[in-house]
Amino acid sequence: MNFFRGVMGGQPAGPQPSGAETIQKLCDRVASSTLLDDRRDAVRALKSLSKKYRLEVGTQAMDHLIRILQTDRSDSEILGYALDTLYNIICNDEEEEQDESEEETQQKQVDDLGAQFTDRFIQDQENITLLLTILEEFDFHVRLPGVKLLTALLKNQCAQLQGIILVSPMGVSRLMDLLADSREVIRNDGLLLLLQLTKGNAAIQKIVAFENAFERLLDIITEEGSSDGGIVVEDCLLLLLNLLKNNSSNQNFFKEGSYIQRMKPWFEVGDDNSGWSAQKVTNLHYMLQLVRVMVSPVNSPGATASCQKAMFQCGLLQQLCTILMATGVPADILTETINTVSEVIRGSQVNQDYFASVNAPSNPPRPAIVVLLMSMVNERQPFVLRCAVLYCFQCFLYKNQKGQGEIVATLLPSTIDANSISAGQLLCGGLFSADSLSNWCAAVALGHALQDNLTQKEQLLRVQLATSLGKPPVSLLQQCTNILSQGDKISRRTKSEKGSKVQTRVGLLMLLCTWISNCPIAVTHFLHNQENVPFLTAQISENLGEDERLVQGLCALLLGICIYYNDNSLENYTKEKLKQLIEKRIGKENFVEKLGFITKHELYSRAAQKPQPTFSTPEHMLFDHEFTKLFKELEGVITKAVHKSSEEEKKEEEVKKTLEQHDSIVTQYKDLIREQDTHIKALKEQVAGLTSQSEEMQTTITQQLSQIQQHKDQYSILKLKLGKSGDQGSALDGAQVNGLQQEELTQLREELDELRGQQSLLQTQLSDKDALINSMKSETATAASAQVAGASDTSELLREVESLRVQVQRQAAEISELQTERKELLRRAETGASAPATVDGAVDASKVAELENLLASQNEEMQKLKDELTSLSSNRTALDTELASANSTVAILQAEKTKLQNEVQETKKEQDELLMLLADQDQKILSLKQKLKDLGETIEDEDDLDTRDQFEEEDEEEEDDE
Repeated sequence: MNFFRGVMGGQPAGPQPSGAETIQKLCDRVASSTLLDDRRDAVRALKSLSKKYRLEVGTQAMDHLIRILQTDRSDSEILGYALDTLYNIICNDEEEEQDESEEETQQKQVDDLGAQFTDRFIQDQENITLLLTILEEFDFHVRLPGVKLLTALLKNQCAQLQGIILVSPMGVSRLMDLLADSREVIRNDGLLLLLQLTKGNAAIQKIVAFENAFERLLDIITEEGSSDGGIVVEDCLLLLLNLLKNNSSNQNFFKEGSYIQRMKPWFEVGDDNSGWSAQKVTNLHYMLQLVRVMVSPVNSPGATASCQKAMFQCGLLQQLCTILMATGVPADILTETINTVSEVIRGSQVNQDYFASVNAPSNPPRPAIVVLLMSMVNERQPFVLRCAVLYCFQCFLYKNQKGQGEIVATLLPSTIDANSISAGQLLCGGLFSADSLSNWCAAVALGHALQDNLTQKEQLLRVQLATSLGKPPVSLLQQCTNILSQGDKISRRTKSEKGSKVQTRVGLLMLLCTWISNCPIAVTHFLHNQENVPFLTAQISENLGEDERLVQGLCALLLGICIYYNDNSLENYTKEKLKQLIEKRIGKENFVEKLGFITKHELYSRAAQKPQPTFSTPEHMLFDHEFTKLFKELEGVITKAVHKSSEEEKKEEEVKKTLEQHDSIVTQYKDLIREQDTHIKALKEQVAGLTSQSEEMQTTITQQLSQIQQHKDQYSILKLKLGKSGDQGSALDGAQVNGLQQEELTQLREELDELRGQQSLLQTQLSDKDALINSMKSETATAASAQVAGASDTSELLREVESLRVQVQRQAAEISELQTERKELLRRAETGASAPATVDGAVDASKVAELENLLASQNEEMQKLKDELTSLSSNRTALDTELASANSTVAILQAEKTKLQNEVQETKKEQDELLMLLADQDQKILSLKQKLKDLGETIEDEDDLDTRDQFEEEDEEEEDDE
C-alpha cells in the first residue's frame, strides 16, 4: 500500500521503502496475483523502475517477466510492458553511458551488466524461440519492443544469438517479414535488427539474400529517394554491404538477378552540385562502396570480370565517369568515385578502352587521364585524392598493353606535341619535380607502364631529355641514375628533409628495377654508364640508418638484376666479374642480408596486402603492391645467382642447352602424341560405334532368348495340361484325361476339316480369278492392236485427202485462167465480125476455130475434174465418218482398258489377300496337326491321303470287274 500511496501522491505513513524492497514486492505481486490487471500494473511499475534500478530489476524480475511472456500471450499490453522492461535492463542506454562516461571503470561495469543479463536470457534457447514467435504478433506495442529487445541482445552477444536463430525453424524468415511491415517505425527497426544479425555470418547472409532481401532493400531505397534519402537509405546500404562483402555466393546472386542495373539511377547527379547535405554525401559514399564490393580485386577473376562487363553494358561506368568529370562534387565523394572507377576498369580491356576515350569538359577538351595526372603531381591537392589518382592510373594500365604503349608513346620524340600536355610530360615533370611525393607517384606510375611489357621497356630507352640549354640531351635512364647519385641536389629539391630524400630514391630505384628486369638490353644500357656500378656497390657497403637500409636493399636488388639478366655483352661487367666485385667489395652474406631486409620492413608487408595504395601519411608511401610481387619473384633467383660459381654457371648453361635439346625432342614427341591422339580418337569413335552395335545385337539376343524361354514355359505348361508326365495317376483320373483328349481330338479334327474345305474353296476362287485376269489381258492386247491399226488407216486417209485437195485447187486455178482467156477471145471475135473483111479474115477464122476446139476440150476436162472432185468429196465425207467412228471406238476401248486395269489391280489385291489367308490357314493346319501329334493321334500327309484314295479306287474297280 505504501508503494501505491507514493504513486497516487499521498503522504506515506511510515518510512519510505528502498528500491530493492519495492522491486521485490512488485515481483511477488507479478508471481502471485491471479488477476490480469494486478499483474499488468505490477509489470508497468517494474518498467518505470527498470532504468534507474537496472541491476535490481534484472536480477529479481527477469524470470517473472519471461514467465509473463509465456503465459499472458493473449494480453498485448502486458506483453509490451514486459518486453520494454527486458529491453531497459539488457540495453546499454546511450544517456546512461553519457552520464557515466566520466569514469571508465563504471562504463565497463555498465557494458558488463548488459552482457551478463544477455547471457542469462539466452541460457535457455527457448527464450529466443519465444521472442521470435512474439514477433509474429501484428500489434504495434508488442512487435516494436520485441524488435528492439532482439536487436539489443544481438549487440551484446552477436555470435551466440546468431547460432540460436540459425537453427530455429523459420527464424530468419520471421525477421525478414519485418521489412514488409507497412509501419515505417517497425520496418526501420527491422533494418537495424538485420544489420546486427548479418554481421560476419555467411550462412545467415545467404539465407537473408535468398529471402528476397535485395529486391526489398532496393525498393526501399527507391521509395526513400535514393541518394537524396535519409538515414533509412543509409541503413539499407549498410545491410547490402553486410550481405555482399566477402560473400561470393550473394555477389553472384546479386549479379544474376540483374540488380547491378538498378544501381545506375543512384549516380544520376544534376548540373547544380552545390550544397550537398551530409546525409547525401554519406549515402553516395556507401553506394560507391557497394559498387566496389562487386568488383573488388580480392574477388575471383571470373566474377569480377562478369560484374565489370555488366556495369559497362548498363551504363553504370559511364555514369561514374560523369561524376568524375563533374564540377562541385565534394572531395571525399570525388576520391571515392576515382577509386570506384579504378576497380571497375581494372583488368577489363573494354572498360579501359572506354576510360581512355573519356574527355574532361574543358576548352580545349583533355583526356580524363591527363586531368587526373595533373592532380596527382600537384602538391596542393589532398593526399588521399593523389593516392586515388595513382590507383586509378595503375588500374588503367593493369594487363593493358595497349594503354601501356599509348602512355610510353607520349614520351617518344616522334609523338611529342609542344602545344598540348600529354601524360608522358606530366609523368616526367612529376619525376623530376621538387615534391618528393610527386617523384614517388610518377616513378610508380611509369613503372606500371612497363610492367610485364618487354616492348615498352625497350621503347623507353629511346626517350631523351633536355636537361639545360647548351648541353646535349641525356636518356631518361641516365637521368634517373644521375639523380640517384647526386645526393646534394636531392637535398635541395626535397627541402633538406631526410624522409623525403628516401621516398624519392626508393621511387626511382623501384622504377629502375621494374625497367631493367627481364630486359637484357636495358641492363646493358644501365651498365654502359661507368658510374652506376661503383655507386651501387658504395651504397650497399655503407653502414647507415634504418631508412637508408631500405635504399641499400633496393640497390642490392638492382645490382642483382644486372647479374641475373646480364647477357655478357660488356666485357667489364660480365656476370662473373660483377659477382667477384660483390664478393670483394660487399661480401655475399652482407649482400644477401641487405637484400632480405626489405621483406622484413612493416611498410613492405602493408603494401603487399592489397593493390590499392592506402597510407595514413605521405611518409609511409614507400612500396608499391606490384613491386612487392616483383621483389618476391626475384629475391630467391638473385640470391642463387650470386652464390653460384663460374663452374656451376657453365654446368647450368650446359644443362640449359641439354634442356633445349630435350625441349625440341619433347616437341617432336608432342607432335607425334597429337597425331596418335587423333588416331586414337578415331579408333575410339569406331569402338564406340561397334560397341553400340554390339549392345543392340545383345539386346536383340536377349529379347529372342526371353521369347524362347516364354515358348519353353508355354510348352511345359501344355505338357502339364495334357498329362504327359512319367507317372500315371489313378484309373479314374486316367479316364478323365482320356475323355478330355478324345473331346479335344474331335474338336481339332472338325476344325481341320473345316480349314481344308475353306482352303479348297479359296484355291477354286483363286483359279477363277487367274482365268479372268488372263482373259482380260488378251482382250486388252486385242483392243490395243486394233487401236493402233485404226490410227494408222486414219492417218493414211488424211494424207490422201490433203493431196486431192491440193490437186483440185491447182485445177481450179487453171480453169479460171482459161475462162479469162476465152472471154478475151470472144470479145475479139465480136469485134472482127462487125469490121469489113480483109485479107487476114481467113487466118482469124482458123484461129478462132482452134481456140473454140481448145476451149471445148478444156471444158470437158474441167467437167471431168469436177466430177472427180465430187467423188473425192464424197469419199472424204465417208472417211471422216469412218474416222469419227474409229475415234469413238478408241475412246471406248481406252475406257474398257482402264476399267480392266482397275479390275486387274483389284483382282491382284484379292489374290494377295487370298494367298495370305491360305498361308494363315496352312499355318493353322500345321499347328493343329502338331497339336494332334502331341496328343498322340496319327496324322497322315496329303500325299499319303491321295495315295490311299487311289489304292481304294483301284480296289473298288477290281471288285467291280470280278
